[in-house]
Amino acid sequence: MSASSSIGRDRPASTPLSFARWQAGGYAPMRMPRAADPARLQSLAGQTMGTHWSLRLDNPRMLPLGEVRAAVQAVLDEVVAQMSHWARDSALCRFNDAPPDSWHALPDGLAQVLGRALHWAQASDGAFDPTLGALVAAWGFGPDASASPASPDAPRLAMARARCGWHRLDLRDEAHGRSARQPGDLRLDLSGIAKGHAVDRGAEALTALGLHDFLFEIGGELIARGQRPDGQPWRVQVAAADTDAQAPLVLPLRDEAAATSGDHWHVREHAGRRWSHTLDPHTGEPVGHALAAVTVVHASCMDADALATLLTVMGIEEGLAFADAHEVAALFTERRPDGTLHRQASGCWRFGIGAAS
Repeated sequence: MSASSSIGRDRPASTPLSFARWQAGGYAPMRMPRAADPARLQSLAGQTMGTHWSLRLDNPRMLPLGEVRAAVQAVLDEVVAQMSHWARDSALCRFNDAPPDSWHALPDGLAQVLGRALHWAQASDGAFDPTLGALVAAWGFGPDASASPASPDAPRLAMARARCGWHRLDLRDEAHGRSARQPGDLRLDLSGIAKGHAVDRGAEALTALGLHDFLFEIGGELIARGQRPDGQPWRVQVAAADTDAQAPLVLPLRDEAAATSGDHWHVREHAGRRWSHTLDPHTGEPVGHALAAVTVVHASCMDADALATLLTVMGIEEGLAFADAHEVAALFTERRPDGTLHRQASGCWRFGIGAAS
């Protein structure tokens, strides 16, 4: 799985589906039942959250693909309207720009994601933190990033860290729903969980249409529902890095979600230093260990997304211990000094570890 998707041509059932090689399918004009036929899997694709979404589906009732697309795009647009830090009129941006000590009613989706984000922040002792917006900008990522590619100096880094901290975020339940308090200059950034939530919402929209067998992906985070028409599980490829010379690992998935966090997506370079967008909340700096990628398989894509992020922050030793303690199926890919890759899996991982050793 990769952090961005391009679209290519369909593949036969015996070949794993790669999220880098999909093509939008045709339009099905009638709701007419048909026999299961793997060769007639249909495809859709679109854009959201600065990346692509892709859908493969078995459509035995031949729902019009325009109807399917509209349902998916509607829920994705709703997630963007609530949680985008690029759309200045989103609910998240309005909260970020709000005055100190003000309370704000949250739309249901944002309330759900913030609640889950705080759950994982507490469970991980802050390895996952949804309040790192100021640090993200300081390191050159996001809409508020400086035009300069330089890493922040010590005073700027200290100022950014002072504006962060999941303990500063208060939620309360009210009659109309859930509200959040802006303590002052706190900037939410849900990049480590919102995309997974969007995948879950897309799957819910597809299920509501009566579709039960599909593979839905947004920028590398995905969910598999049901199976292919031939009764086989959905098969997806996982590669640790763009330069991974090993054969990609294939995951057979049924009613499961998967997310990958890696060090080769969204990077900055300056004065010979290269850093990724994954920040360690405890140090305020990009993670500095040798992990190339962490892949998590979970019932919820939102949880898989958050878990992949926090396990990347923890590193392989602490991350494996956390995954085993919380019964998380996780695969860690470590980059050795000679450039080779080494994979280790948590006790719940059932897929094997492929050719990397």
